[in-house]
Amino acid sequence: MCGIAGILQLRDAVTPSLGELQAMAAQLRHRGPDGSDTYRNGKAGLAHTRLSIIDIEGGKQPLHNEDKTIWVTFNGEIFNYIELREELVKQGHQFSTHSDTEVLVHLYEQYGDDFVQHLNGQFAFAIWDENRQRLLLVRDRIGIHPLFYSVDNNRLLFASEVKAILPVLSQPPSLNVNSLDQLMTFWSPVSPNTVFDNIFELSPGQMLVVNNGDIAKHRYWDWQFPVDGEYLTDVEETSGTLHELLIDATTLRLRSDVPVGAYLSGGLDSSVLVSLIARYGNVPLRTFSIGFEDTGLDESEYQNLLIDHLGAEHSRVQCRHNNIAEEFINTIWHTESPVLRTAPVPMKILSALVRAQGYKVVLTGEGSDEVLGGYDIFKENKIRQFWARNKNSHLRPMLLKRLYPYLNISQLNSPQYLEAFFGAGVDNPHLPYFSHIPRWTTTARTKEFFSDDLKSKLSGDAMAQINNTLPTEISSWHSFNRAQYLEAKSLM
Repeated sequence: MCGIAGILQLRDAVTPSLGELQAMAAQLRHRGPDGSDTYRNGKAGLAHTRLSIIDIEGGKQPLHNEDKTIWVTFNGEIFNYIELREELVKQGHQFSTHSDTEVLVHLYEQYGDDFVQHLNGQFAFAIWDENRQRLLLVRDRIGIHPLFYSVDNNRLLFASEVKAILPVLSQPPSLNVNSLDQLMTFWSPVSPNTVFDNIFELSPGQMLVVNNGDIAKHRYWDWQFPVDGEYLTDVEETSGTLHELLIDATTLRLRSDVPVGAYLSGGLDSSVLVSLIARYGNVPLRTFSIGFEDTGLDESEYQNLLIDHLGAEHSRVQCRHNNIAEEFINTIWHTESPVLRTAPVPMKILSALVRAQGYKVVLTGEGSDEVLGGYDIFKENKIRQFWARNKNSHLRPMLLKRLYPYLNISQLNSPQYLEAFFGAGVDNPHLPYFSHIPRWTTTARTKEFFSDDLKSKLSGDAMAQINNTLPTEISSWHSFNRAQYLEAKSLM
């Protein structure tokens, strides 16, 4: 995790001041404690704070190509940088470092804007093409690494976090009430919105290009699913392919000049990940986990089973109720957005344990539930689709009682509660967002606490707004794939 920031004058050639770039970088020091530097030339300025992972001595940023005409400030990791470097050297490119960052400038030289299609990684970066006076902002396909921007006083401002944009804004930001309305429905604003007015995120899988002061965005990648019914049917072949991809993804992510650890929650995703590291990683197995005071949430028993089986060196931190209360406000400082649950706080506590043990990199298994359908919302969707085919049935919704045997929720024993909660939207099973209607409807009840003044400023129905952002082909997908898309685009 590094920090990137920058300023681009859109209509004139005034060079951004060093003080402004340093003020932006200062807000990102927690992301990059190992060093900081800037670049200024013409109408562009770049800043970087570094967390050293690959080529610790030579990977200082902002970094340039051979003749210093293309510059990059980069946050993330390019997992296939070794293969890309070998290919680029054969094509005549000369490298001055061994970092994965330098691959970006040469790849851009070679392929232009299509260079991003060659990247296997997680990233947010800016490339400044000095000869063409052209800026590119790029964010990874899933949106693992954040990137925010604002157009203010004829300048494009961008950074890894909103707080790094604030020192160079012409005036303090105000609340975007429609984004708050969306957040209080979907758990997050609809991309590219943030809760700050006139500050936006670059959406996952997008590239923003500035040419001669004109800003254009295009999506270079999005989730794609087959038309309903067009599936691979050979389970053995498909599961074998998945296994090979998991091995490849895991071993690629272990490329590092610093030690790499792994989170171990005790669930399927992290247990599979840790097992793959143990078998294929050829590195010391170092794991980290969190336990909970509430026995209903604690999974230490399952963590211990795998630790004992694999012989991992392990560290655990215990999270108590008072820890969540103590860390909550500081967590919000990092999320830069309201949150509707306390789950980010234990993750922050766990991250602090990792850092205290001297580790900068961990593999986590995040995203597996969205890709493989692990969340209960996907099972809910299947039952609700079954229920919708006979919406007057009182037996079909009873299947939902089987989903949460581990939760002590007395209401689940009430047929009336099940029908009232999960029955939201059951009359419209063909809606693209059918799977999420119960969650969104329930969450939206928090808006009853909005003031009359705030309610008067809202500009429309939040569900209609998110519906307008969905791809046209979503109606041809299976309901499970629709739910995957929504989950990946909202909660994740």
